[in-house]
Amino acid sequence: MSGAEDKGKKLSGFPSVSLSSWSHLCCRSGIPSTSTTEKEKNSEALRKTSSGSANKKPGGWKAMPFILGNETFERLAAFGLFANLMVYLTREFHLDQVYASNILNIWSGITNFFPLVGAFISDAYVGRFRTIAFASFSSLLGMVVVTLTTWLPELHPPPCTPQQQALNQCVRASTPHLSVLLTGLCLLSIGSAGIRPCSIPFGVDQFDPATDEGKKGINSFFNWYYTTFTVVLLITQTVVVYIQDSVSWKIGFAIPTLCMFCSIIMFFVGTKIYVHVKPEGSIFCSIAQVLVAAYRKRKIEVPSEKQRVFYDPPLNGTHVLSKLPLTNQFRGLNKAAVIMEGELNPDGSRVNQWKLVSIQQVEEVKCLARIFPIWAGGILGLTSMAQQGTFTISQALKMDRHLGPKFQIPAGSLGVISFITIGVWVPFYDRIMVPALRRVTKHEGGITLLQRIGIGMVFSPLSMIAAALVEKVRRDLANANPSPLGIAPMSVLWLVPQLVLMGLCEAFNIIGQIEFFNRQFPDHMRSIANSLFSCSFAGASYVSSALVTTVHHATRTHSHPDWLTNDINAGRLDYFYYLIAGIGVLNFIYFLYVAQRYHYKGSVDLQDKAQDVELDSKGELDYYSAGYEDSK
Repeated sequence: MSGAEDKGKKLSGFPSVSLSSWSHLCCRSGIPSTSTTEKEKNSEALRKTSSGSANKKPGGWKAMPFILGNETFERLAAFGLFANLMVYLTREFHLDQVYASNILNIWSGITNFFPLVGAFISDAYVGRFRTIAFASFSSLLGMVVVTLTTWLPELHPPPCTPQQQALNQCVRASTPHLSVLLTGLCLLSIGSAGIRPCSIPFGVDQFDPATDEGKKGINSFFNWYYTTFTVVLLITQTVVVYIQDSVSWKIGFAIPTLCMFCSIIMFFVGTKIYVHVKPEGSIFCSIAQVLVAAYRKRKIEVPSEKQRVFYDPPLNGTHVLSKLPLTNQFRGLNKAAVIMEGELNPDGSRVNQWKLVSIQQVEEVKCLARIFPIWAGGILGLTSMAQQGTFTISQALKMDRHLGPKFQIPAGSLGVISFITIGVWVPFYDRIMVPALRRVTKHEGGITLLQRIGIGMVFSPLSMIAAALVEKVRRDLANANPSPLGIAPMSVLWLVPQLVLMGLCEAFNIIGQIEFFNRQFPDHMRSIANSLFSCSFAGASYVSSALVTTVHHATRTHSHPDWLTNDINAGRLDYFYYLIAGIGVLNFIYFLYVAQRYHYKGSVDLQDKAQDVELDSKGELDYYSAGYEDSK
């Protein structure tokens, strides 16, 4: 060890740095230098961080009734409003289907993008409890505003009969009417920005992941979370939608508002039981530091295998369980971790975090860079799903929705078919197909995550083709059998094939993406993974809105209405579905290209035996320092 110590003392610019200090720098060639003592410190730091305090016992299951109750009521409110909003906009606000579809798509895009902002604010500044608290009040206020549009005559246009609506004789919602409604929707988006990215992490905060009991509690929490999530979807898609569609819009919107009020009460009742984890800073700052440091050192040469001197401190004080190994992909970013003269203090800490970053930070940014093409491919793959809440409902409204002489299926409830498909397929896939595939492929999951996502992308255009074929038959029957309301003598159950295919798309594509992002992102970036997945839906909504607007204006002629005209019996909705299917095929080809070139994330477990790497000579560090000075 003395030879290594002599070399450490010879390094230019660091005369007082001993070997012990350099062991904290952990300069290596992609191998962690973490001693047993440091590992114990990491474990203790993890225990303290996970509980939010070194002396406070986690809330555990005592906090779960309040957290799960809050989340259940909040989702009842949010989904209860969204499930039938397309029908509300067309029937009660008398908007044409293109305008209503664009409102839904843009609002959905904003609502799915804002959680990324909420995650940043929560992690960097105010913490999860305060973020959820503020967001809950914003959601309640938004629900009240939207509900008032049904109760107060001044906030919605005069009522209109179905016959008048079929003849386009209804008074359309005025600008003040829409302004009030959009204000309520914006408040709901702000609420979603705080609740969606924080609800699951806040529940996980109540358990100590460093104990077996805590690990079991986290697993059980996820099971209960998704169980309540499924129950909520079924209730909103059936009971709430039926009340809105067949009983009263006033009561149908008042129920979700009351649920949101109950959600806030449940949340604050458990305040004294919760573990409140302090914000530790956002990962976005770390990403920015890597990019800035790499840009500042852009003119230096990337160190060779023998000359690597990188900054790689132990992960003390963090909740990261594994280090990422140094890779040669996106090698230009490696420059950000090269140690230049004067960038370290005598104790081995960094002088400026915007000039020198660790290997862990660099590899985290590389994870983002590798995943981005896969994520981009997922956006167009989800575009077909955006039609499920818009034009699929428009189809259903022009079909025979009766089951028996008295009961009529609400158009907004048809999405239940996709949920049932997922509920039946996922257990079958997990218990029967995966073991069978595992014997053939020798892969733990039967097939890789990217293969699973790719299969889902195949079902996406298939669902649109099925929707187009059914729409062609529906339109021909409606025009051959004219009626005052334009209803085709065709059962709404003919929409089941496209909804089943959409359910299979979700079972493969969406669930595959969730698992892919959570596995391929570093441990402490999983909140970003969930936010990024939410942004996929935002992108799909914006793409759908752009397609609808473009098709609406580009396909109109003097002799024929556009494909998406308000009277779908006169339009060509089937052509629009074929267009989305064609885009889906092109997107699948792109996905195959990027998936074949994807490099899966590696890791170095901190429990492995430490391997120290001896530093190179002073001359090598002087060489890089001189090159850096010349590049300024």
